[in-house]
Amino acid sequence: MNNNDKFLRLRGEREEQVEQSNQVMETELRRLMQEHGAYLKRLCFLYLKDESLAEDAVSETFLKLYRALPDFRGESSEKTWISRIAINTCRDFRRAAWYKLVDLSAALERIQSLQDELSLRDDTVISAVMALPRKYKEPVLLRYYQNLSLKEVGEALNLSVSTTSTRLIRARNMLKNKLKGWYFNEE
Repeated sequence: MNNNDKFLRLRGEREEQVEQSNQVMETELRRLMQEHGAYLKRLCFLYLKDESLAEDAVSETFLKLYRALPDFRGESSEKTWISRIAINTCRDFRRAAWYKLVDLSAALERIQSLQDELSLRDDTVISAVMALPRKYKEPVLLRYYQNLSLKEVGEALNLSVSTTSTRLIRARNMLKNKLKGWYFNEE
């Protein structure tokens, strides 16, 4: 067997390994889409307040997940890792110039849709949550609407557990002040 034949054989083996690896990654991506698709859509919808943008963000998130699958080290839970990618994707969408050109009537329609999606009895609560500054709104949405643990929220936002807890306490205090007279006895 000459060097050219060896090279062609090795090249064929390498291509076969790459094909097998791609099949494994595609199978894994399908599993992630089945297990986390609905969760990601809710998360992106909460963040972007627009169903079509949320669907685009979910698609982009799964594309990023596919590319990042070989790099997942398992240092956090799969859900936390996926949440982090989705949140960063939503932030990218919000930074885009075209996102900032949304007219007020469309924004109000999306907020109403969000309220329906979350099935909240009172519109004032979700309005108050959505009006919080981002650094307080994100932990509230992840903790109370996505049911992540404090540790998972911290990992998803790159925060320590104590910082996450502090932000949640401050957010609750802000909400308590905003909703005073609606839900809390004024003292």
